[in-house]
Amino acid sequence: MKNLKSPTFLNKRLGFYALLTFLLWAKSIFAYLFEFNLGIESLRQYFILFLNPIATTMFLLSIALYVRRPKAAYRTMLFIYALATILLFSNVVYYREFTDFITVNTLLGTGKVASGLGESAIRLFRPYDLLFVLDLIVLPILLWKKVIKREERPVRARMAFAMTALSVMVFSANLFLAEADRPELLTRTFSRDYLIKYLGVNAFTAYDGIQTYKTNQVRAEASPNDLTEVEAYVKDHYAAPNDDLYGIAKDKNVIYIHLESLQQFLIDYKLTDENGQEHEVTPFINSIFHENSTFSFDNFFHQVKAGKTSDAETLLENSLFGLNQGSLFTQLGGKNTFQAAPDILKQEAGYTSAAFHGNSGNFWNRTETYKRFGYDYFFDSSYYDVNEDNSFQYGLHDKPFFQQSVKYLEHLQQPFYSKFIAVSNHYPYSEFQNDEAGFPMAKTGDETINGYFATANYLDKAVEEFFNYLKASGLYDNSVIVMYGDHYGISTSRNPELAPLLGKTKESWTNFDNAQMQRVPYMIHVPGQENGGINHTYGGEVDALPTLLHLLGIDSSKYIQLGQDLLSPENDQLVAFRSGDYVTPDYTYYGGSLYDNHTGFMVTAPDENLQAKADGWKQAVSDQLSTSDDINNGDLLRFYTGSGMETIDPGDYDYKNGLQQLQKTESKLGEKSTSVYSKLGTSTEDMYNTQTYKQYHGTEEPAPTPVQE
Repeated sequence: MKNLKSPTFLNKRLGFYALLTFLLWAKSIFAYLFEFNLGIESLRQYFILFLNPIATTMFLLSIALYVRRPKAAYRTMLFIYALATILLFSNVVYYREFTDFITVNTLLGTGKVASGLGESAIRLFRPYDLLFVLDLIVLPILLWKKVIKREERPVRARMAFAMTALSVMVFSANLFLAEADRPELLTRTFSRDYLIKYLGVNAFTAYDGIQTYKTNQVRAEASPNDLTEVEAYVKDHYAAPNDDLYGIAKDKNVIYIHLESLQQFLIDYKLTDENGQEHEVTPFINSIFHENSTFSFDNFFHQVKAGKTSDAETLLENSLFGLNQGSLFTQLGGKNTFQAAPDILKQEAGYTSAAFHGNSGNFWNRTETYKRFGYDYFFDSSYYDVNEDNSFQYGLHDKPFFQQSVKYLEHLQQPFYSKFIAVSNHYPYSEFQNDEAGFPMAKTGDETINGYFATANYLDKAVEEFFNYLKASGLYDNSVIVMYGDHYGISTSRNPELAPLLGKTKESWTNFDNAQMQRVPYMIHVPGQENGGINHTYGGEVDALPTLLHLLGIDSSKYIQLGQDLLSPENDQLVAFRSGDYVTPDYTYYGGSLYDNHTGFMVTAPDENLQAKADGWKQAVSDQLSTSDDINNGDLLRFYTGSGMETIDPGDYDYKNGLQQLQKTESKLGEKSTSVYSKLGTSTEDMYNTQTYKQYHGTEEPAPTPVQE
């Protein structure tokens, strides 16, 4: 080693600084490309990926450049480098087991993580892991043996500051490119994968630390006394159930079908092609919507904000709103106490619960949030055969998703509560290029709108095939099937381009129209019932849970829920948007203006009586939203005992080996097992039939291009 000589520049502090920066950059890129599944989709994303480790590494290591004493400076630099390396490597090992990244809360509960890994921890390591840690031994030895010599002269303060400033500039460029490629990256924070891909491990950890601190501060200041006003609001706001409908679906399975981005205007909508031929977009969903065994709502509005799909899940399963900024799932889902539908039904009526989703479990932080919701099982993309031909950036396409879910669904003990999150009708509504191609594309100046109808038609067919399976397997008659659109599909900014297809013009389109476009389908299908039909009650997603519970014969009054039973004669019919706007049967307040629903015109000079009503509605909306925020931000449900429910311990939930867990339960129960598989004595997978668009229509030729209506 005495004969070894390092390049001259390494004997300079700045040279050693550059070496450590390069090494940590190389390790990061190796992890990004070979250990993490970050879903890189473009050259721009590759560029951002290669850029993001540089800024934070330079910034952290530059701290040592301000230390003047040589020995202390080099030790500081190596210490920072070692910490950053350990953080990166820890994420690599953690990702192999959990397909997720380490959060600050995870670090604070390292004991639980270690126990969760158990004996499998050793198997998580790979021989090439030495590449991550070997230099932590080699570099100190090289310095000790003076192969790399310490520079005695300190770095000038001006130069140290220049390195820090350069790192800030690089990070700013990184953040600009990230926001350009993924708008609202930091405000929505819908996936830790995205934060790592765009900003890197160090920046993600710092960001998560800040968010955790803010959350913990609010949580720490909350007390049981804060529940007093909440309980009073819930009691005053409660709407008693309709006696004729209460309990009509008692002990039936619940099957939620998530109709991604489906808006109410698509119900019964027909797209006209250039030959004048009409094409019904969602024929099967339309038929269910109009059945007498379906309780359908045509004035049902989404109430989400930045959390989008995850906000809808929060609303539908908790009767609480999402946050005003960001997603409750990502910010509070892994920390808060909930009394959600899966846990209520488990403790009240012995339900088993499972969520199905053909995307990564850490998207919207679902894996951690679902544990606190009380989901017994969560089948994410790791349980499905997902490849380039049957998926896109948001996961497995709907037809293979429903079909592949059957092998898990058939083993669930009945009664069960289940949720199927379809994704194909998700922005950017890309045209299918394979055998699913064929449904007409709309013809507007906006490609997003043009593809929306085709992907909605694909979703419709996927849902029909799933219904056919439910009937063939015997699940249909013993189930309540709830279908809902989670949020808008066409954004407000694109609505003017859509206007001609809805019988309006760009010039006549107003904010009133934007508000009405927030309607989404909501239907509760109860096979065997004949007292359903289309209900015109005005309501929103926050009202879904008490409505469902009352149909199942479960009293919602003892729970902290902010919505009202949509079938109750006591329903207020006031729909609050997360922005503070609202809709009633007669008036709409949107974008700072009041509109008359019957004329669609703005009310420019309301009389005293109407102004008083408008002020009252505004205050009621504010009260509902602020009550929700108090509950969520203060984690107030941890203090609530009025429901009599036992508090969930997320450590009791393990989403690994879900099928084996289900089969083990079947074996343990023997003849008492209530799963479809046990009752039939065989698998139901062969009962699932699926067809491509071209097979269904018996044509290899795509349908003609439509013209505007």
